[in-house]
Amino acid sequence: MEQKTYYKIAAVVFAVIAVGHAVRIYNDWPAVVAGVDVPMWASWVALAIAGYLAVRGWQFSQKKGK
Repeated sequence: MEQKTYYKIAAVVFAVIAVGHAVRIYNDWPAVVAGVDVPMWASWVALAIAGYLAVRGWQFSQKKGK
């Protein structure tokens, strides 16, 4: 697999995760993992991290070179 393809796939995966967290925040949906309630601030953190990784992955996939 080419490096650009890898970065594009990773960017799309992280974008989907970021959108999922944004939808959870917007709709105020509860999240429970192994019987423990996940606080809403965790989705804000996950949204920021996944969004950042999606943007950077897309930027890397657009670079000239390899």
